[in-house]
Amino acid sequence: MFCCVNCLHVLDELRPLEERWSDVLVTVGVHSPKFVHEGEPAAVEAAVERYGVGHPVLDDPTLTTWDAYAARAWPTLVVVDPTGYVVAQMSGEGHAHGLDVLIGELVAEHEAAGTLHRGDGPYVAPPEPRTALRFPGKVIALPGGTFLVSDSAHHQLVELEADLVTERRRIGTGVRGPLSEPQGLVALPTDVAAEVGYDVVVADSVNHALQGLSLSSWELRRVAGTGVQLRDRVAVGDTAEELSTPWDVAWWEGQVVVAMAGSHQLWSFDPRTGQSSVLAGTTNEGLRDGPPSDAFFAQPSGLAAGPDGTLWVADPETSALRSVVAAPAAGAAVTTAVGLGLFDFGFRDGPAPDEALLQHPLGVAVLPDGSVAIADTYNGAIRRYDPTTRTVTTLARDLAEPSDVLVDGDTLVVVESAAHRLVRMPIPAGARVDAGAHRVRRARTDLAPGPLQLTVAFTPPSGQHLDDRFGDPTSLTVTASPPSLLVSGAGTAPGLVRTLELAGDVTEGVLSISVAAAACDEGDGIYAACHRYQQDWGIPVVIVDDAPTTLTLDLRAV
Repeated sequence: MFCCVNCLHVLDELRPLEERWSDVLVTVGVHSPKFVHEGEPAAVEAAVERYGVGHPVLDDPTLTTWDAYAARAWPTLVVVDPTGYVVAQMSGEGHAHGLDVLIGELVAEHEAAGTLHRGDGPYVAPPEPRTALRFPGKVIALPGGTFLVSDSAHHQLVELEADLVTERRRIGTGVRGPLSEPQGLVALPTDVAAEVGYDVVVADSVNHALQGLSLSSWELRRVAGTGVQLRDRVAVGDTAEELSTPWDVAWWEGQVVVAMAGSHQLWSFDPRTGQSSVLAGTTNEGLRDGPPSDAFFAQPSGLAAGPDGTLWVADPETSALRSVVAAPAAGAAVTTAVGLGLFDFGFRDGPAPDEALLQHPLGVAVLPDGSVAIADTYNGAIRRYDPTTRTVTTLARDLAEPSDVLVDGDTLVVVESAAHRLVRMPIPAGARVDAGAHRVRRARTDLAPGPLQLTVAFTPPSGQHLDDRFGDPTSLTVTASPPSLLVSGAGTAPGLVRTLELAGDVTEGVLSISVAAAACDEGDGIYAACHRYQQDWGIPVVIVDDAPTTLTLDLRAV
């Protein structure tokens, strides 16, 4: 799934391993799509280029290979030895160290047995087409009538004239480094910019950082993040130095809000102090409204602040438009304007949230009348949500993966990412569209009503162990949709095994399971390095008499 942020993390984790073990390791990506748009061959080819994938990718549009390897999560990693046997299966991200150890053990074993073949792989990546922009991500207006765009696949920022084509200047080396796949941009208020010494905050997604750009000196400096991905689950109100794939930024309530796609949260960043803290979201991936400390997001990737104080959020993995309010009288709250859940999407106008559907939207903007324009990325459309009538209409169609939209007077500036350009269009009245609804095409798991033994299989890599000197280093969270599917066993507690009870009067639903485990290097000292493994599963289930009463999920099974 090329839109899954966890999959993107794994691509980056694999790059050093592919280089280190280049003469013995063959990496084959399997693209098993979640969204309809992801099943289009041209979209897969574009994604391979967008993310600089250097290994062959098998397109698996009907999830045949997914089912053959009993995959349950995006991403799933399978290790096959030189004789063709599956020797390990892992879910989620953070397995680079364990894979490195395992590959070394397999190389030694099969070299001794004479079954290891060294050499170069047969795959040669196609040359990258040359265009002025390459998969641009986000755009903002600058003083003086120019525009700043994140040229994501070129790893640069570009200032464009009002014609959206003529370049004024660029910053970035053109390769991964000081900037790596930059995305969101926000201009600071003038007084704040004068105080902190930079004018624009940049979401530097792959570097897991925020960069500050001075428009006068045209220089960048890191203002938040260490460059290392955050692995811990940080609660609302808490702070951390590390970030995880910041995708967009906006100025709201006197602070920079960060759409932290990698941890499924919204964060705040104070340019004056340099402190970053969690604003909303539990880190669980899903669609749940309520107070910021209880809300679930799913890879938030687009932000826009309205004049009434509402923060609008494009939440792509749930194909949703969310809103956050901070009114003191009612208390802060997260609500859903459009969207039904992790596995429901489509292209349908009408009343929201009951009928209207989106497909993986990445950008939002507030229109002059207070309605919201949505870059409905995988539908190739610009949609409009009217909060007064709570309806969705379509403003424009047949765009190539629009990833952002900006209001510029009586026109819209649209980042047409897969067409490698920005386009301008008048703000149209809209038209009614109904191209159907879709659900994610995944096999459902039959489970029996009553007690269910849930086990998360986890074997630490060689040289590591689960260190329980300071308590159980694991955490298991279970929720369900609908909530009535679970009679008991919901909530968060230590351990990798839990007994749940499934209701007999609910025919189907989704079990949402999140796990985290910390394994530390062997050694006598209390300062041994530790490694965090975590994964979220959404398991579609059907309740059937005489079905299995156990469910085993592989976090790291060897």
